[in-house]
Amino acid sequence: MCVGSYALATSSVSLAQASRFSLNAEQAQAEAAHFLADLVRIDTEDPPGDESKVAHYLEGVLKSEGIESEILEPVAGRASIVARLKGNRKKRSLLLMGHEDVVPVDRSHWTVDPFAASERDGVIYGRGASDDKAMVAANLEILLQLKRLKVPLERDVIFLSEASEEMSSPAGMATIVERYWDKIDCEFALNEGGGSLVENGKVKYFGVATAEKLPRALRLEATGSSGHGSVPRVDNAVVHLAAAVAKVGTWDTPARLNETTRTFFERLATISSPEEAGWYRSVLDPKVQEELKHKKPQYYSMVRTSVVPTMLKAGYKSNVIPPSAEATLDVRALPDEDLGKFREMLAEVIDDPQVKVIAEDSSFSMPASPPSKLGTEMFAALERAQKQVSPEAITLPTMTTGATDSSFLRTKGVQAYGIGVPRTEEESRGVHGNDERIQTKQLGLFVRYLFAAVTGIAAAP
Repeated sequence: MCVGSYALATSSVSLAQASRFSLNAEQAQAEAAHFLADLVRIDTEDPPGDESKVAHYLEGVLKSEGIESEILEPVAGRASIVARLKGNRKKRSLLLMGHEDVVPVDRSHWTVDPFAASERDGVIYGRGASDDKAMVAANLEILLQLKRLKVPLERDVIFLSEASEEMSSPAGMATIVERYWDKIDCEFALNEGGGSLVENGKVKYFGVATAEKLPRALRLEATGSSGHGSVPRVDNAVVHLAAAVAKVGTWDTPARLNETTRTFFERLATISSPEEAGWYRSVLDPKVQEELKHKKPQYYSMVRTSVVPTMLKAGYKSNVIPPSAEATLDVRALPDEDLGKFREMLAEVIDDPQVKVIAEDSSFSMPASPPSKLGTEMFAALERAQKQVSPEAITLPTMTTGATDSSFLRTKGVQAYGIGVPRTEEESRGVHGNDERIQTKQLGLFVRYLFAAVTGIAAAP
């Protein structure tokens, strides 16, 4: 049989396999929305986290369905939970994961109670509704459906709801991988991070994150002589820091493509307007980069290691020139970036002996990891699932500009893929923002998509 015929046969078998299991879409959507509302009502702002409340809630749901689970609590009050449906183990396990903690809330800027999980016009509002409790709720629903429908499995399907993703700590994924690897060892993993887009009420594309930029904090430290503010000084640390920040903040760092981003822009061009399609076909052209910087900053960031000044610190009194001044830079590095050489380039751009570039990576920061591959069973299963639930859309491999805990898995050789509930651009802006929300209709679509992908790769023929 030729390679093309083999691929077609494999695809046909997998589609037939997924269709063997009938998911009650309406019931699954309602139940997943119920789980999501319950999870949002559990305040897990990080810091401090208090994720054990979520872990014990999930433990109760799983127990009621006859599914054994285990609480992992390396830090008191900050628990993760893991559960497993066993297959015949002809193939290695599949991990479904999501995180329990959420970023803090400034209630004064919300129009609803951020922890009431209020629903209006088919939309659930609340902190974590999108990031990342919708993923936890959907994964939970999939595990229950596999159990109820008695789906025979070739792979173990592992459910992991983990603590401390938003603020890395000893309770988070670094510790889980180091201390509890035997409980989550897998070939493939599905996690947050896909960024699927809804336009005019329809899904335009399903994003599958195969790579991500890694957070690498840097600090600029300027020094000079102190003195009275009434006498200007040429070595004023504040002035030198301000000049350095301006240079860094306007620096067009080198742009380049990898397998993921090259395929992303090639496919995106096929569903874009003629003007934008022209951009994506020549994405590294300096003129195109200038357009993207102003009109599509997300795509501008996707092809480079980005440097964004975020915090300044200097002085303690208005009439005193301070001896030092500091700036914090949020650096998001491409997976293959040589950070030592990058810091050298940064120092050359600043070109000021009074300003030092200092690395501030913590022991729990996301590790550098290789991108996951496009030519795998898992990526193919996700493409088939997209065609099954939303045939008018396409699948786009993406590299996220933010970071997830998938990097800890990729360093162990796991092919990890980021997916997520489809959102509009406006809803995406609510992630980590005010009035975070998600459409229950899209949550239901995502559950069907996830179920098709999981049964497509894990169900026994």
